[in-house]
Amino acid sequence: MAAHQQHKSSLRQHLIAQRQAIPAALREEWDAAIGKHLHHLLERQPARFIGVFWPMRSEPDLRQLFNEWSAAGLQLALPVVIDPDCPLKFLAWAPGDPLTRDAMGVWVPAESSKEVMPELLLVPCVGYNRDRFRLGYGGGFYDRTLAATPRPRAIGVAYTCSRAKFAVESHDIPLDAVVTEAGIED
Repeated sequence: MAAHQQHKSSLRQHLIAQRQAIPAALREEWDAAIGKHLHHLLERQPARFIGVFWPMRSEPDLRQLFNEWSAAGLQLALPVVIDPDCPLKFLAWAPGDPLTRDAMGVWVPAESSKEVMPELLLVPCVGYNRDRFRLGYGGGFYDRTLAATPRPRAIGVAYTCSRAKFAVESHDIPLDAVVTEAGIED
């Protein structure tokens, strides 16, 4: 494994452990703040079709915001891995729809659902840097998705403690902005 890959792997482990150590009450407070920032962002830059994510490994939990967006008539969609070497597909989803775990342990729509082409993607970040590049779990799914045309607006979602320095590779694609509990970095 190359040195920069080892660094990224160690950094991932460190950032996930750091995120998981955040007390639940503080994480709830930060999640609410992230939700408010995303609400304001959507007011300024509307989107009707939004790719969201189901929180895992102590990622920001935005399910309350998703409930509000769905009630307001926005079409939400969850990412689904169809093939390890392909971009993600997004399947229509609304709060309350049944979910099941895929082969990677990620929650996805349980029933056959129509594919949606999101105008806006909320992208969970294990880490991010000052240039808005994302450190994910290492599968490259979001990079392949953002490399596709047309490219949806991509907003990273993270806690400020996830900001880090790491090497950027040729396949990495910067996010349009990163939203944290402290605000919008664009």
